[in-house]
This record gives sequence, structure tokens and C-alpha cells, in this order.
Amino acid sequence: MSDILHENKLKRTKCRIAVLAYLETAQGPVTAEGLYQALSSSGTIHTSLSTVYRTVGALSEKGLLLKSAGADGVIHYQLNNSRHCHYLICTDCSQVVPVDGCPLHVLEESLSQSTGYHITGHHLEFFGLCPQCAQRKKK
Repeated sequence: MSDILHENKLKRTKCRIAVLAYLETAQGPVTAEGLYQALSSSGTIHTSLSTVYRTVGALSEKGLLLKSAGADGVIHYQLNNSRHCHYLICTDCSQVVPVDGCPLHVLEESLSQSTGYHITGHHLEFFGLCPQCAQRKKK
């Protein structure tokens, strides 16, 4: 992880290393608050929420993280890497389910050919109710 920081001309701080390491193994996008709670409760580092916000801001600015707004307007972060993933996100309980494969490669290629753009990535999330929340809402 420190190599990627060096390549992007970012200082190698404990918080940046911890955030990147955590997101590398995360099962889906995570909020800054979620990162802070996970890093604090694991004892990985002792830091403040504002430091985590500054960290994800700097990493996003350099393109190392992808940010997306959830249905509730809360920003979620994930690594911007070649093994990207798309997600189903429950708007009620916030459960995140990865979607196998990428349904956008054909569209990406078509857009690239028709516009001349060199597309470097994309991001897609679907929002709705998970089966448990949908069942609960019916009652």
C-alpha cells in the first residue's frame, strides 16, 4: 500500500495505510464513519473522524478511491482498482450485496467507439429493498 501512496506523491501516514488496507478487504463500499468505527474498534490506529475524512478526501482526489452517494445522500468509498464490483444496496437496512461480473463492458466499449473517449472506469449501484426489508414492509 505504501508504494501506491509514493507513486501518487502522497505522504505515507498510518491513517492512509490503514484506510487502504481496510478497503482492500472490505465486502463493499464503506462510509467515512464506518471506516472510523472499524479502525478505532480494531485498535489498528488511534485517530479522529476528521482525520479519516481528510484521508478519504485526499485518496479520492488522487483517484485511489471511488466515492458514491447512497440513496440517503451519505458518501461511500471503495478502492479504485481493476477488480471493481457493482452492488445492490438496501435503502432500508443498508445491506450491500456484490453483483457478480460486470454488465457494463459492452456498453463501455460501445460508448468508447461512438464518442472517441478513452474510458478509464465506471461505477454502478442499484438501490432497493432487500428481501427481508421488503417482507417486513409488506406486514
